[in-house]
Amino acid sequence: MKHVVGLAAAAIAMATLTAPAAADDLVKMTIGQRGNWDTSITHLGDKAGIFKKHGLQLEMIYTSGSGETLQPVISGSVDLGLAVGTLGAMAAYAKGAPVRIIGAQATGAADYWYAKNPAIKTLKDANGHTIAFSTNGSSTNSVVRAFIDEFKLTAKPQATGNPSATLTAVMTDQVDVGWAAPPFGLKEMDEGKIHLVARATDATLVRGQTIRVLVANADALVKRKEVIERFMKAYRESIDYLYSSNPQVMKDYAEFARVSEPMAKRVRDEFFPKSLVNPDQIHGLDTLIPEAVNLKFIPAPLNKEQIAELIQISPRK
Repeated sequence: MKHVVGLAAAAIAMATLTAPAAADDLVKMTIGQRGNWDTSITHLGDKAGIFKKHGLQLEMIYTSGSGETLQPVISGSVDLGLAVGTLGAMAAYAKGAPVRIIGAQATGAADYWYAKNPAIKTLKDANGHTIAFSTNGSSTNSVVRAFIDEFKLTAKPQATGNPSATLTAVMTDQVDVGWAAPPFGLKEMDEGKIHLVARATDATLVRGQTIRVLVANADALVKRKEVIERFMKAYRESIDYLYSSNPQVMKDYAEFARVSEPMAKRVRDEFFPKSLVNPDQIHGLDTLIPEAVNLKFIPAPLNKEQIAELIQISPRK
């Protein structure tokens, strides 16, 4: 009998050793603007093994802006959308799209607008000229509309896609005022090829607002609630890692953004304080909602019940 029990125990041990490990949960997502510091959180966290530690495998698809990021979320072909313009998310929700906000992605903004033409020095000089934003419904779209509304501009908004495509458009005179987020354009600015015209925070309403958010497909949020909560835990840990003193962070970001390590460090330290990427709270709803109505993103203010349904941020654990 002892011999039989021993054989059984050995068989169980062998089965345990040879059984395949449980597969990580796959999370599919679209992400606006590849290479920006604030949109690199998942890439750098994944590279450091943080998401795998939480049993997650990430499938990341990069887009040129919120418009392109939102559509796969709405259709359910991906679970999450990252770096979605807050007003764009509100607009989609108001139209009945299955979109839910699960975190803040950027509060305040490091985005800036620039020109090659020396005659365009300020936003007022942009009157009669074209001014770039990424895609319809994006945060840069809402900032440009805020510029026009606040400064009474006659500039013509023009969608130009990502910062790289926008820089090409400016340098080839297809658009007069371009947009970018560090590190894009800093090298050209240092070389005197372009110059700063405005920062996103020059629009009064943008200051202190959460202008970009993380969103989930509503059905995925219900059916994969535990998986998405694990994602948010790993996302928060990734932010802590990105702002640590670990030199691997700058090496990996420099490689990802195709910049030097000193430039990578400059981008983080000068333009992206850790508070900017804190996902735990949507700031400025008291001004965001009226702004969304004023800029015609939504037809009427969202009520308390709608806000509670739209914004579902899992608490930090």
